[in-house]
Amino acid sequence: MAERILLVEDEEKLSRMVELELRYEGYEVEKAFDGRTGLERALAGDFDLILLDIMLPALSGMEVLRRLRKERQTPVILLTARDAVVDKVSGLDAGADDYVTKPFAIEELLARIRAALRKRPAAPAEVPRLTCGPLSMDVERHAVQVDGAPVELTRREFDLLRYLLENKGKVITRESLLDNVWGFDFAGETNAVDVYIRFLRSKIDERFGVKIIHTVRGVGYAAREEG
Repeated sequence: MAERILLVEDEEKLSRMVELELRYEGYEVEKAFDGRTGLERALAGDFDLILLDIMLPALSGMEVLRRLRKERQTPVILLTARDAVVDKVSGLDAGADDYVTKPFAIEELLARIRAALRKRPAAPAEVPRLTCGPLSMDVERHAVQVDGAPVELTRREFDLLRYLLENKGKVITRESLLDNVWGFDFAGETNAVDVYIRFLRSKIDERFGVKIIHTVRGVGYAAREEG
């Protein structure tokens, strides 16, 4: 999917030139010609980067930036005719990611855009969490709770419960549980699954008065919410 850029610039000729170059490079572009409209679109849209002129009607670029930073951390490159050090410092201190002084070469602007996009923080990885009724499992933290109360499990018990939860609602045969939890080369007793199912029921179902692990006679076991 093409990266989306919001261009907030009141000089229409410059805005059109930059838009054409960005589209040629494969970016999606949306434009605004005053600060108030630019802020509204920046807050309402899902943009990968914002090119923001400082000298704007209705609302200055600096004010747009300050208000934007209260809610969004979208990368912002300021565009301005000002080249005083104090103006650059003010823009960066207000939360801008970069600063380009007019007139600029389009090649420089494109390079700065690529650099700013590379610096974007990666989205936080979603913490894997499995649930079944009042039971929840935080896979990353290796933690299990029932109605908020912690359940202490051994590594094997955790792995067995995890496999059942990953296949919630499905009946899993003993052979499949042995293969996927103990491993294909497991050489222990074939009743290991039944033994560990009893351990889990003792620590979860019996302790908390719930029914999570179900036996399907002649087939295997399932984790499901209904009684």
